[in-house]
Formats: sequence, structure tokens, C-alpha cells
Amino acid sequence: MADGLPAAMRAALLLGNGGPEMLDVRNDVDVPTPSPGEALIRVAACGMNNTDINTRVGWYSKSVTSGTSGDGFAESKTDDATWGRGGLAFPRIQGADISGAVVTVGVGVDEQLVGRRVLVDPWIRDADDPADRSLAGYLGSEHDGGFAEFCAVPAVNVHPIESALSDVELATFACSWSTAEHMLQRVNLRAGQSIAIPGASGGVGSALVQLAKRRGATVAAIAGAAKLDDVRGFGADHVIPRESDGLVETAVEVNGGPFDVVADIVGGDNFLPWLDALRRGGRYVTSGAIAGPVVELDLRTLYLNDLELYGATVYEPQVFADLVGYIERGEVSPVVGGTFPLEQIGEAQVVFAEKRHTGNLVITL
Repeated sequence: MADGLPAAMRAALLLGNGGPEMLDVRNDVDVPTPSPGEALIRVAACGMNNTDINTRVGWYSKSVTSGTSGDGFAESKTDDATWGRGGLAFPRIQGADISGAVVTVGVGVDEQLVGRRVLVDPWIRDADDPADRSLAGYLGSEHDGGFAEFCAVPAVNVHPIESALSDVELATFACSWSTAEHMLQRVNLRAGQSIAIPGASGGVGSALVQLAKRRGATVAAIAGAAKLDDVRGFGADHVIPRESDGLVETAVEVNGGPFDVVADIVGGDNFLPWLDALRRGGRYVTSGAIAGPVVELDLRTLYLNDLELYGATVYEPQVFADLVGYIERGEVSPVVGGTFPLEQIGEAQVVFAEKRHTGNLVITL
């Protein structure tokens, strides 16, 4: 271990699939030693995301067909309970949204990284074949993440950043905002086009609103009635209460007609109505299904309207690099929904699963 670094650290260990009780905060976890090609980061803050909850409860297993939940799914199969449809190795340190500073580097890494303030691209790609998406793993899922005082990651994933934002604010970006940016790049959203965003108050949704407005699009954002003022503050042109009767029809009406794009992280019963809300040649993109992953599709809606459907998970590295540029130039603003110390991570995940917050929750170290 490098001079001045402790041998042990505080970390939240996920011991198995289940409820928040499966998280154990300890202060005797070994500080990782960076392997060749890696950098060791002292974590200042780490954002929380749906993937943290979904991985803990086993929601990614195909055996689970209901919406997301903060409780463990008894029907979850342990051998397909991660993003990559593989099994999770326990104990695991979760946390994908790291902000911090590099404290030491492994062999082959430029030592000028040491001391730099950084964000971390959470997609850990195969060193020999980084373009093969099937070989990618996620920070906090297939690799130990940032709910710990230190985290070792490949140096290619480390992005130095120059910003006046606080560590907590920077910790809101990595997962949610890179997901949102990937979604909009996949559908090639352009200035003058219209987009509907169900679930616009959460981490990905609030990022979608800002990133869509950055592109010059007209945004119709859907959120709970209590959060509409917040969502309007993100820049949405139209805000529609999620509780509205005829929700999708209302969104189409306020938009003045069908949408060019629907960017959806909700899924559930409104999947087919949102496809009906697209103009001919429109694009639908999804990166989540908090209301339920199993949906009905009328193939006539798809082919008669020349629709394009996209999934968005593993992105090209340039997506994260683009995002860092937006942050440094002040083109986007973080949305902090609350902070919790590491010792309260179980409580934080309960609050996250209740979906009463706006933006991102952050764990501080």
C-alpha cells in the first residue's frame, strides 16, 4: 500500500439478495491495491441509483415480473440477478456514482493522475475487447464500487474534472446522467423535435429533461403532482401529473400532436399507449421499467407506424466523456435529492425505494 494510506477502510458490504438488512457497514475492510492499469480513488461521495436497489433485491432476474421494490424478491434466481444476467458474488461493495480524488496508481498508469479530482465511468469494459458489450461489467455489480472510502478502477474509466461543483453534486452524475445521455444519443434527439419523458422527477428523468433541453427539444415531462414544480424548474416545457386521467392522451394534447421521441424508464401498463403517442417514424427508448418489465405490444402499432424501439444500457466511452464536458462547461445542473452518511445506507435505500425525492440521493464519506 502506498505511503500514508491505511490498510483498512469503512465500506458497506452487500451480503446477499434481500432487504436493506443485507447491507453491513464495517470499518475493517481491506483497502484495495491497484493492479496494473488501475487507479485507486479516495471516495468523497457516491450517488445512489436504481441499479443498487435492483441488484440487492434480485429484480434483474427474469423470474421477477413485477415493478421495482425495495424488498427482496423471493422468486429471484441467484444465477441471473445482475445487469449482465449473471450471478452476483458476495460480499459486494455497491455504488456506481463516484466522485473523489486519485491517491495512487498501478503499474503502467500516468502518475500525473495522482491528486486529480475525478469522476468514474461505471462501465468496466473488457481490456482486450472493449467494444464487446457482452463482456462489460458494472461498478458496484460485477466490480466493487464506491460505497467505501477507497475504490480501485481501470485508469481508462477515470475522468479528471475541473468544476466548482461540490463532491456531493458531482456524485449525482455518473449513472443517471450517462444513462440519459446514452438514451438521447441512441434516438438522435435533435433541436425542434418533441420528447415525452415519463418518470421525469428521478435521477435519470431529471437528467433527460435537462439534456433534451440542451439539445433544443420541446419537453413534455410526467411526474407526480407534488413534484411538478421541481420538474418545471429543470426546464420542461410542459408538465403533466402522473395521476391524470388519460395521461398519455393529455400529453399528446399539450404537445400539439404526436411525439418524435418517448424516453421511458417506467414501462408498465402505459407502454403501448406511449407507442401510440409517437408520430410515424417516431423513436421509443427505454433504460428501465420501474412500473413493471413485462408489457403488451401490438405489432401493428410497431410496423404500421414505422416505429424504432431502442434499449439503452452499455454505452460507448465517448458518452461519458461528452457528459464530463457538459459539466465542466456548466451546461447542466445537478439535482441533489438528499444526502446520507455511509452508516445510514440501509435507511437511504429505503428512502430511495419510496420515490418521494426528486433527483439523486448521495452517500457521503
